[in-house]
Amino acid sequence: MEQERDRAHDDAMAEAFREDLAYAVRLLNNILADGNQEELQILLRQLTKAFRGMSKVDDQARFGRRSTDLMPSANANLEIRSLQTVLKMMGFRLVVQSIKQRH
Repeated sequence: MEQERDRAHDDAMAEAFREDLAYAVRLLNNILADGNQEELQILLRQLTKAFRGMSKVDDQARFGRRSTDLMPSANANLEIRSLQTVLKMMGFRLVVQSIKQRH
């Protein structure tokens, strides 16, 4: 029952992200700033669902595995390559930014 509810929620969030990419980016940035690993895994699963197959590049040829294999499960450890792959599907890339402003 809970798994069905999670799946329905994932579907709803995926649709929201497709409709409002800026919202997806804000949420991802907030979760990255907070550093909550569990929330990041859930969000990446939802983003993968939202943007899988929307990339102009064939996922299997480019990344060597199916995009469904890239979805972090609740028990999986997140790998940087998973984050990079999801970001590429969305049309983004990972960058490093200073927390403190230099004067």
